[in-house]
Amino acid sequence: MNIDRLVFAFAGCFILLSVLLSVYHNQNWLWFTGFVGLNLFQAAFTGFCPLAKILKAVGVTPGEAFK
Repeated sequence: MNIDRLVFAFAGCFILLSVLLSVYHNQNWLWFTGFVGLNLFQAAFTGFCPLAKILKAVGVTPGEAFK
């Protein structure tokens, strides 16, 4: 799996987890959902993603989006 797919998988898991936590625990978890969405939005325009930098440093194969 390359960096692009891992970033999307992590973001999707974090969004689903935070929505579930907001429903069953506390609504303040929706702030985390917004943070993940905002980070994805800015990464679409700037190409900068902290998780992509970490995965690249670990040695995961780069994809096309985050070089």
